[in-house]
Amino acid sequence: MVKRKNKNDRGQAAMEFLMTYGWAILAAVISIGALAYFGVFSPGKMITGNAIVNAPFSISSWQVQAGTPGVVNLDIRNGLGENIGISKVSITNCGEDTTPVTINSGSNQVIPITCSGDLKDGDQFKGDIEITYRTSTGGFDKKSSGSIREIVRA
Repeated sequence: MVKRKNKNDRGQAAMEFLMTYGWAILAAVISIGALAYFGVFSPGKMITGNAIVNAPFSISSWQVQAGTPGVVNLDIRNGLGENIGISKVSITNCGEDTTPVTINSGSNQVIPITCSGDLKDGDQFKGDIEITYRTSTGGFDKKSSGSIREIVRA
């Protein structure tokens, strides 16, 4: 003789199935939330830094020094086929340098920008770079923009 299941047995099996998967999904959501809270999914903490500017310049190296005031050093390379006169380099969240500098074609020049505030060792520094320049052939002032992101070092 075959015993037949009634509706209550099937309903109980469906409820147990849903509860089992519900608890598993809840545990996964809590685990992902805990990992996000502790910064496992924050790649910005693992990246050492970058500095980028638009043509005709490139940044060969950079350094953000801690101190009161702090200093951002940019090693700017002239990629244009002629000499360039830089009249101003500014970085948001820092300051600007208005000392006129001429960079020969294919050469580098380190430009220090003194920050108005203090920079603490280990902090993240982010800023937008703007370089105002004029080519050796003259004309109007031109601007090149970019950004910098780095950890402040002593």
